[in-house]
Amino acid sequence: MKAILSRIKGDKVIWAVVFLLSIFSLLAVYSSTGTLAYRYQSGNTEYYLIKHMGILLLGFVLMYLAHQVKYKYYARISQLGIYISVPLLAYTLLFGTSMNEASRWYTLPLINITFQPSDLAKLALIIYVARLLAKKQSDIDDFKKGFVAILLPVVLITLLIIPANFSTAALIFTTCLVLMFVGRVKIRYLLMLVGVGIVAFILLITVAVNSPKLSGRFGTWQTRIESFRSGDSDANYQVEQAKIAIATGGIAGKMPGNSTQKNFLPHPYSDFIFAIIIEEYGLIGGTVVVFLYLILMFRAVKIVIRSPRNFAAFLTFGVAFSLVFQAMVNMMVAVNLLPVTGQTLPLISMGGTSIWFTSIAIGIILSVSREIEESENLEKEAKTEKQTKQTEHAIA
Repeated sequence: MKAILSRIKGDKVIWAVVFLLSIFSLLAVYSSTGTLAYRYQSGNTEYYLIKHMGILLLGFVLMYLAHQVKYKYYARISQLGIYISVPLLAYTLLFGTSMNEASRWYTLPLINITFQPSDLAKLALIIYVARLLAKKQSDIDDFKKGFVAILLPVVLITLLIIPANFSTAALIFTTCLVLMFVGRVKIRYLLMLVGVGIVAFILLITVAVNSPKLSGRFGTWQTRIESFRSGDSDANYQVEQAKIAIATGGIAGKMPGNSTQKNFLPHPYSDFIFAIIIEEYGLIGGTVVVFLYLILMFRAVKIVIRSPRNFAAFLTFGVAFSLVFQAMVNMMVAVNLLPVTGQTLPLISMGGTSIWFTSIAIGIILSVSREIEESENLEKEAKTEKQTKQTEHAIA
């Protein structure tokens, strides 16, 4: 055990947070997949537990490998990621595997693994924007050389994702917007961008309302927003069941495995897993999960403060904010503070490639932390060695 821990570098608190979130994930997924097991696996409730455990273990391996790579290499990797993401997103939008009336999934040939290219695009874009922000600090106030150059890949990726997955596109766009603010882009440019985005969204709604055949997923967005505004319990079935789960959880919860709403919620193991956690572990368990994500963000900010280079700081902040922001969106949906979005809870919801991309993202944060620690240790050793020599010289 000591040998394993000695090879794990980077922020130990973040490692601990990831481990605790994984424990919550295993318990919640095992509890909430009972109906799936009886429907597809002849009642074998251990099937999804073992499968999810394997996915998490591979996630830890990817996290470990990612944290061993020097963070500066991710700048180049992000360029490759963008070049792959753009045609992949376009292909998926036109010919991808359709689920729930949306072409979000791409099925890899031969191995037959399905994943959402938006997961790859999101991580690649955040790293790429961090790279551009660091590279263009001298021109950051220039509208064309600074702002427009950074904005173009953001707009391109967002436009390719939005027809099939509005919530993911909005999450990516907001993350990049916040990252640009942290990267010292002028506020008036950002306000102008927000204004253009609002106008574009209004135009999209107008076109969708007047041309239903061209609206794509707009009907789904419209229904969800109208149901959220009206509070109609019949149209808001998922949210109503989540509310019941939260209300019956109380302070301490019903204890692990005793959820009843998992039998009524359509996606208790992914979109609404936070409601199941509160039902089984109560307000206490839900608060612990919220604080774990806040601790992740807090530790990331500490890494940002200690970062000697702009790219390391922007990279860490962008990746951490994206994960925590997605987590907050998922939890706000579960407690009916936002319309249903379909966003999963990072590292807790059942999944495959989404967990792996999340693991890689955390590995990148740990890579920055590892290099900072190594640099600080070298400085301390050099300082100690210098003081020792000065002492020896004084004695002599």
